Amino acid sequence: MDRMLVVVFDTEPKAYEGRKALHQLESDGSITVYAYAVVTKNADGTTAIRQSDEAGPFGGIAGTAVGSLIGLLGGPAGFAVGAVMGLVAGIAVDVNSTRIAQDFLEDVKKELQPNKFAVVAEIQEDWTTSVDTRMEAIGGKVFRRALTEVKHVVNDEEVAAMKADLAQLKAEHAKARADRKAKLEEKINQLDSKIQARLEKNKQRRQAAEAQAQAKVEALKAKAANLKAKATAAHTS
Repeated sequence: MDRMLVVVFDTEPKAYEGRKALHQLESDGSITVYAYAVVTKNADGTTAIRQSDEAGPFGGIAGTAVGSLIGLLGGPAGFAVGAVMGLVAGIAVDVNSTRIAQDFLEDVKKELQPNKFAVVAEIQEDWTTSVDTRMEAIGGKVFRRALTEVKHVVNDEEVAAMKADLAQLKAEHAKARADRKAKLEEKINQLDSKIQARLEKNKQRRQAAEAQAQAKVEALKAKAANLKAKATAAHTS
């Protein structure tokens, strides 16, 4: 099952131990790590990225569930980029399209107080015991939640409503007097531009979701091949 995992630690060294433990669990075949980041909450409420996985199946955390959660944890002011991760600037968060439940976000916010650190990761795991045991031994507090499917219903409904307004404006334009036509044309052009922009944004979201789904499939295939190779090596040795 694909899950969002957040493990909160009191110190930065402990957070890096948690990151190392995740990779060890992946090497053992217990989990698959799709994307991760080590973050801290600053005194001003922003979230700073200390380290992230720019070589994972997604090629970075921007546009992933991990990137969305980091942005949401930063609150209205957004997030700050740690000095080590200057290249990760520009993660945009669209709350309407996030796959993260609001109550999960609030639980993490309560625990991730200023000057605490966390490992944030999108993982695939069948059992929770392996991760919990390793993280608790290090002193981490574990939060996890299954990720929801990507949905576009809200956006599609918004576009449908905008198209209905556009049709009404065009109907009025057809019957309007000459002195009103220019104003109506301006409104029609503005609304049509908004519709086209929204359609393009929806298209990009769908393409990103499809690309991430394919990347996960490839990551799981690679994991299976690696486990098979290890089993073969152990059998022949």
